[in-house]
Amino acid sequence: NSVKIFLCWGKDKVKQLSREMTANEAAQITLLCNYSTSSYNNAYLYWYKQLPNRSPTFILSEFSIGKGTTEDEFKDRFSASLDSTSRTVPLMIKNLRVSDSAVYYCALRPTVTKTHSTLCFDI
Repeated sequence: NSVKIFLCWGKDKVKQLSREMTANEAAQITLLCNYSTSSYNNAYLYWYKQLPNRSPTFILSEFSIGKGTTEDEFKDRFSASLDSTSRTVPLMIKNLRVSDSAVYYCALRPTVTKTHSTLCFDI
């Protein structure tokens, strides 16, 4: 089975404002993500971590209605809170470690899909 990822264009999009950040070990950092969607109902937001030459790893999901999930390995130090008013879903990482150095992606799943699931990435 092949997996198809569709880049999303139009009204549904995400924007990560912080292109590069530097912090000390044991510090706390917040990665910003703004989103916009044509839907006035639920929004589905996801955070991923990507190490060099590796596939992205799912960290957590946040929904404006309902409850998202966080992968076990990230539960202690990674958290996010979706604000549907400001349309933001910042990712907070506490007690930073050197191993946290990576590329982090915020992704949005549009609420109206037909024959396939779509993820909108900031590119």
